[in-house]
Amino acid sequence: MPQIPEKIHELTVGQLAARSGAAVSALHFYESKGLISSRRTSGNQRRFSRDALRRVAFVRAAQRVGIPLATIREALGELPEGRTPTRDDWARLSEAWRAELDERIKQLNRLRDHLTDCIGCGCLSLDTCVLSNPDDVFGESGSGSRLLVERRRPASPRVPQRTRPQGEPCCD
Repeated sequence: MPQIPEKIHELTVGQLAARSGAAVSALHFYESKGLISSRRTSGNQRRFSRDALRRVAFVRAAQRVGIPLATIREALGELPEGRTPTRDDWARLSEAWRAELDERIKQLNRLRDHLTDCIGCGCLSLDTCVLSNPDDVFGESGSGSRLLVERRRPASPRVPQRTRPQGEPCCD
């Protein structure tokens, strides 16, 4: 991993990518979403402050555990003066996200268990299948493996377009 001398206070996007392990395109994306910021040089090149390394690490760690970018952006926005997250910030935010992750894990476990049941059964019945019909929403409408479709009015008959005989010019 390339070392950046302490006297350098700003990083190019390439240096930030090399140090953080994130692709340059990911850094541009993070910047477009307000997760990190840069200033532009007179030559319109991006320059990131050194604390962007910690912000990128924070974003990537949160993404790895399934936290949506919008939630990450909100968390970073709540930090005083837009400062870099500290270990204490991570502890506080990860504790807040823990309940959300626990709920998501429960949902995924439930889906996994029902998927196994569904594969064994093979019916995909709207009457009983919790994958096709979560919380039995369609149970009141009747049974079957597909939704009941509303009957539509028949379309009006098409009026044939005038066709020109072969060899006749296309314009009048």
